[in-house]
Amino acid sequence: MAQRQTYTVLVPFPVGRGHWSTAGEDLDLLDVEANALLSAGRLELKTPTTQADKAAAKKAE
Repeated sequence: MAQRQTYTVLVPFPVGRGHWSTAGEDLDLLDVEANALLSAGRLELKTPTTQADKAAAKKAE
């Protein structure tokens, strides 16, 4: 079975039936589903490193 990965929405896009994603929303997608959205700059792969970097940046402020 294919693995799903967690992605963070950077730019909202339609997700179907008139609904849209929201910026900052986390989505579990297959690589095939995320490929075009990654290329368009609408998603970012959520990794433990990314989460730690953002938390450190918030503490620094």
